Amino acid sequence: MTENPQAPTPDDKDWTWVLDQPAPQVWSPLEYGCHVRDVCRVFRERLLLMLRSDDPEFDNWDQDATALESRYWESAPKKVSHELASAAGAMAEVLETVSGDEWQRTGRRSNGSVFTVETLAWYFLHDDLHHLHDVQG
Repeated sequence: MTENPQAPTPDDKDWTWVLDQPAPQVWSPLEYGCHVRDVCRVFRERLLLMLRSDDPEFDNWDQDATALESRYWESAPKKVSHELASAAGAMAEVLETVSGDEWQRTGRRSNGSVFTVETLAWYFLHDDLHHLHDVQG
C-alpha cells in the first residue's frame, strides 16, 4: 500500500521583487534568439553523434561563454532570425530521420548524465519552450 505524499511547504516568498529589481543577467529577446539558434546547432550535433557513434560523450558547452564570445547583443536581428529558422529546420530534419530502435541510442554529458535520442529530443523541446516563455515574460 502506497502512502499519500506529504503536502509541500507553501511558497510564501514575495516573488514580486523581480518587478522592481530586474536581473542584469537576463537576456534580451535578441540574445535569446541567438541562444536558441545555438541550442539548435548544439543539439543537432549531439543528435548526429548519437546516431553515428555508440554512447558518445558530448563536448562541454558553456552557453554564457558563447553569448559573450559571440557578442549576442551586437547581432543583426534579421540575420539571427534567418539563422534561427535554418538551425531549427536542420534539427527537425535530423529528428525526422530517427526511427525504431534509434530512439533508444545513448549519449552522455561529461558529468555522466545519460540521454537517449528520445530524452535528448524531449530536453531540446523543453529548453526551447522554456526560453519562449522567458522572452514572452
